[in-house]
Amino acid sequence: MRRLILMMIGVLALTALPTRASADGLVTPFVGWNMRGEGVKNRLHYGIDFGGMANEIIGFEVDFGYSPNFFNLDPEDFADFNGSEGSVTTLMGNVLIGIPLGARSGPQIRPYATGGIGLIRLDVESVGGFFEDASRNDFGLNVGGGAMIFFSPNVGLRGDLRYFRSLNDEDPEAALPVDLGLGDFDFWRGDVGITFRF
Repeated sequence: MRRLILMMIGVLALTALPTRASADGLVTPFVGWNMRGEGVKNRLHYGIDFGGMANEIIGFEVDFGYSPNFFNLDPEDFADFNGSEGSVTTLMGNVLIGIPLGARSGPQIRPYATGGIGLIRLDVESVGGFFEDASRNDFGLNVGGGAMIFFSPNVGLRGDLRYFRSLNDEDPEAALPVDLGLGDFDFWRGDVGITFRF
């Protein structure tokens, strides 16, 4: 299943590659916070996006994010978990749509929308030994948007907000290995990063 997921992401990225020599390449390391409803504290995450824009409007990106303490639950709030901890890793292949406002040679703002599919991996460790450590790989989707602000032709800042949700098989007797309905795990991710354009 993992191999199938990676193949799907690779195909999506290759089919979305810019074909014009004038296309922009984009690399953005980022840091931010995950948000997941009442009772679960916001957790630090970091990662990197890389991709490109064809005709400065439509492009692709591969998004990698990692939250090392996503499931670091407070035993006072979740006594049954006794301080369990764990991580969430996401790897997504996305379509990117943005409209540049301003000349490339000077200050420029590029609002954008993005969305795609990929992998959401959950790893949970029981610190108190109340249950076995668990890992799970799910198909997932993400949608969101933000803006890139360039003060020079090659370096800028990016603010980004995205929603992630699993597309896992909740019915063990289902004929397909993946349920096309929405899964039971979701969260928001907000971050800021430095974008390098070339």
